[in-house]
Amino acid sequence: MTDNAPNTPNTLQPLSSLGPMPKPQSQEVDPKQDDPVRLDYLEARGLLERGEYAQAAMGFHNALRGYEERGDRIGVANCADRLGDACLGRGEHAMALANYERAHAICVQEEDSFSQLSLNKKIVQCLRQLAQYERALIVLDDMLEHYQLTRNPKGAVETLEIMAEVYLAQGDRTNAAEAYRAAAKVHASFKHAHMAEELRRKADLVEQG
Repeated sequence: MTDNAPNTPNTLQPLSSLGPMPKPQSQEVDPKQDDPVRLDYLEARGLLERGEYAQAAMGFHNALRGYEERGDRIGVANCADRLGDACLGRGEHAMALANYERAHAICVQEEDSFSQLSLNKKIVQCLRQLAQYERALIVLDDMLEHYQLTRNPKGAVETLEIMAEVYLAQGDRTNAAEAYRAAAKVHASFKHAHMAEELRRKADLVEQG
């Protein structure tokens, strides 16, 4: 787990940019446009990329207020997401969580499941840091459902392994072992015998304490 903020795109994009969705050409930002709100966002994004988290947070906050005044929900979601990244970079997990959850709520309204997934990963990271394990497991369960619906075994296995780690953090060895065994079954279904066996052994060790 790392507190570093993820890489940001080179242009301000719509909500769908948070996940692997196509980018409408009309939503691209021209850095030369004389738009103070967009310029605040672009400047803050550059600060974020350089690891200047405090100044980046201030810039994203200013841009966020501008988008709020315009009623631009996509702009608000993008700023809230990046503001969360800046807070995460500073180790302010509660503030990061609040911003990610705000962006996530907009993604739900926009029915953008891939953006929800991207934000859920960040939300889980914050919840684990805050020792809010029950909430983390609820979000992880949503992520697992997404991967199952989209037939993404790699994502399902990764999520199950994180679930096992969260269960272990709670001291729940039984459910942690079950999560590892569920991940092993996914590998076995794709004839990944070696990886499946490794996870089964890990489940056995967890149960043994």
